[in-house]
Amino acid sequence: MPHEALAISASALSAQRTRLNVIAENLANANTTKTVEGGPYRRRVTRLETQAPAFASLLPDQQNLRGVKVTGVVQMPETRRAFMPGHPDADRDGYVEMPNINPVMEMADMMAATRAYEANVTAIQAMKSMTQKALELGR
Repeated sequence: MPHEALAISASALSAQRTRLNVIAENLANANTTKTVEGGPYRRRVTRLETQAPAFASLLPDQQNLRGVKVTGVVQMPETRRAFMPGHPDADRDGYVEMPNINPVMEMADMMAATRAYEANVTAIQAMKSMTQKALELGR
């Protein structure tokens, strides 16, 4: 059972790392008005989903074991218009289409992802410590 707990926490570490990378990309492009695809940068959001091993339903004591996986990074369609008449990308009315990124919300999401990452590191350390103690008992 300890290796299952480690696998669950490891899947969460990977998912939160992806989430942090996407948030960092959003923050870096908060003012990007032109992309290769054309138009402003579009905010991206990480989609997470629970996962269970294919054999979990066959083993009664492991039916509740779940991990997490990234099922995709979704590009949000929303943009915002800002009045910036001197900007090179301004339309004839002086408005620029900007990414719909709120840095405060992105930072809050980043803090939540960081806390989740830290919690899973702590869980892995606790599991390693418990396993070590169990091995010491066998001596």
